[in-house]
Amino acid sequence: MLFELLGELAAEHGPIRVFGYITVRTALANITALAIGLAVGPWLMRRLQAAQVGQFIREDGPASHHSKAGTPTMGGLLICLATIIPTLLWADLSNAYVGIVLLSMVGFGLIGLADDYMKVTKRRSLGLSSRAKLGLQLLMTIFVGLALVRLSGHGDYSTLLTVPFFKEVHPDLVVVGLLDNPLTWPLAYALFLLFLFLVLVGSSNAVNLTDGLDGLAIGLTVICAGALAALAYVAGHSEISGYLDVPSVPLAGELTVFCGSLVGASLAFLWYNSHPAQMFMGDVGSLSLGGAMGTVAVLAKQEIVLLFIGGVFVAETLSVIAQVASFKLTGKRILRMSPLHHHFEQLGWSESKVIVRFWIAGLVWALLGLSTLKLR
Repeated sequence: MLFELLGELAAEHGPIRVFGYITVRTALANITALAIGLAVGPWLMRRLQAAQVGQFIREDGPASHHSKAGTPTMGGLLICLATIIPTLLWADLSNAYVGIVLLSMVGFGLIGLADDYMKVTKRRSLGLSSRAKLGLQLLMTIFVGLALVRLSGHGDYSTLLTVPFFKEVHPDLVVVGLLDNPLTWPLAYALFLLFLFLVLVGSSNAVNLTDGLDGLAIGLTVICAGALAALAYVAGHSEISGYLDVPSVPLAGELTVFCGSLVGASLAFLWYNSHPAQMFMGDVGSLSLGGAMGTVAVLAKQEIVLLFIGGVFVAETLSVIAQVASFKLTGKRILRMSPLHHHFEQLGWSESKVIVRFWIAGLVWALLGLSTLKLR
């Protein structure tokens, strides 16, 4: 909105051209998101408390967490609001990538909202069934996938996979030979949609599993979103991407503005979610955040690098998988409690210590992910 308006004014007033730079608009989007989040946060908490939208704690969770029962949840609505509005204000809305990432955030957020609503109405810690949640996430993945397939047909998106450390390795996720016959098109794109499902659903559920301690998931989101902003900017800048020998994705540059908004919104939410938390994000927050970050990685062609910059999210997910697999196969648990952050709590670490140390690990992983831009 403001981008188009300022673009018209720049023709008459030269200095206004500065607002055309992605870096400037990213900074402004970040500040706008932070301001919106800090301003709306207290009002949203009052509304959630008035509606008795409180957190339900797992009965098998750490005993120290039972005191958190009743804390306002669904705070992810604040994150979505404070991310979407600045993006609409400062991003180039004619850019298809902006529309796709907003669609993904809203779509996964609505799935989380439905899950949170069922938890509140049923007065228990379980919302949508696993089958229903996965089904809705698959549907959302198909919507995003169809949008990307359409863009690939116009040459605005590539289905080639970028492999870190190997600059000459770019496998195509689409079986090109099957595109000759319209009847085999669905089969041709099957591998691409499966890969997209693993990235988007894996990312959204990873954030969801990590959201178990005050400020843990949102602090890691700040780190990951910041790293994704750098990746999107590099991919969208032809000279920098050429120098680093990474795939050039011209439309991806505008995603930097979205990531800036996401960082600002996350910082604002962290203000209220830091220990002891005044508000929890709920599934509406965790699923929307994970879905959005996964979508940015897909659009910027950095899907595998996402495993690095989201290293802690990956570790949390693997800890749950390993715990369940071990118990089913051997009857024994390899961790005292899963996800991983609860294991360290059971070892005697304070909640604050776990959070800060996981943030440090998240920063190290993000830096390692960014280093893959040069290590090729």
